[in-house]
Amino acid sequence: MTDELKRTLGVSDAVVVGLGAMVGAGVFAAFAPAAAAAGGALLGALAVAALVAYCNADSSARLAARYPASGGTYVYGRERLGPFWGYLAGWGFVIGKTASCAAMALTVGAYVWPGQEHAVAVAAVVAVTAAGYGGVQKSARIARLIVAAVLSVLAAVVVVCLSSGAAAPERLGGPDWTVFGLLQGAGLLFFAFAGYARITTLGEEVRDPERTIPRAVPIALGIALLVYAAVAVALLSVLGVEALAGSSAPLADAVRAAGAAELAPVVRVGAALAALGSLLALVLGVSRTVLAMARDGHLPRALAAVHPRHQVPHHAELAVGAVVAVLAATADLRGAIGFSSFGVLAYYAIANASAWTLDSGVKGRAVAAVGLSGCVVLACALPLASVVAGAAVLALGAATYRVRGRLRSGI
Repeated sequence: MTDELKRTLGVSDAVVVGLGAMVGAGVFAAFAPAAAAAGGALLGALAVAALVAYCNADSSARLAARYPASGGTYVYGRERLGPFWGYLAGWGFVIGKTASCAAMALTVGAYVWPGQEHAVAVAAVVAVTAAGYGGVQKSARIARLIVAAVLSVLAAVVVVCLSSGAAAPERLGGPDWTVFGLLQGAGLLFFAFAGYARITTLGEEVRDPERTIPRAVPIALGIALLVYAAVAVALLSVLGVEALAGSSAPLADAVRAAGAAELAPVVRVGAALAALGSLLALVLGVSRTVLAMARDGHLPRALAAVHPRHQVPHHAELAVGAVVAVLAATADLRGAIGFSSFGVLAYYAIANASAWTLDSGVKGRAVAAVGLSGCVVLACALPLASVVAGAAVLALGAATYRVRGRLRSGI
């Protein structure tokens, strides 16, 4: 029996896992609250979110090539900045992304069976956990099918909207916006970009990670940016900022406004599939970070077990699935996006600080500096409730680390 994971993922598999996490429910849900915050500067907010995401992706890819182990920034922070910063990154990631898992499961429920969201959400968590238990290669194949279906739906929405008589280019922007609103919108849109971390957290299961990860991350991020930009232009051109900000299902409303109401059920199916793909990728990423933290004793060591046949962290996956199922049965969908964004921005701030310490020249340090400052600014610009809750959770994690350290040293 080995405690190491099997390297089975190539470049295309890693790209698909990242896209499955990014081109997920965020593209169906994040544009409305971002439009409410950014106003006429929604496309500018998307550009800012993409810039910060690029810097984070570049830093993460360089670190993953140097440290190709499961755990992502938990490992990078530990190796480059010290155990406390690695622990804090892992804490923020696990807590924030566990909330994201519940949000994705509830999104599946909302589109599949309105009124029975919680029951469907729990069933989705069980199904995704079972798929992950069967091996990461199986999960990658499922993600490939989901990504293909979702991209087809999004392409249909963009074509229908932009080719309709309802499209008007003057709706793409407007004078009603502020700098703070733009930054808050960017912070909310960052929720939809954060999925490329799944590639780095799966570093121990990637073949030739020194080459594969630096190639897969920018490819996945670039495809996601093109998709988001096309969808944003389509939504704005048909709905305008005000109608988009007030919509609970903007893509479905957009195809109706474009005169293609018959496409709305297809959009609903695409949204459910997208959320399911995001949930699958999220559970994979969170369970691998739990595995890394358990190996170092920050979580129960039983969670570090690797299945002898499937070679997956089965105890970690089952534990994550159980917690997410409980949250999916009880939590509220709307509160998860801002909270998750704060935790993930803190996670990437530590990633950029870690990348700064690499001997990567002026360009690498400049990218890390922009990424670090961008993460801090966007995190602080999020809605106040999200900032307070996120900061409280990070403080709780830091206090727990200090108490455990004192108990271990006998003080």
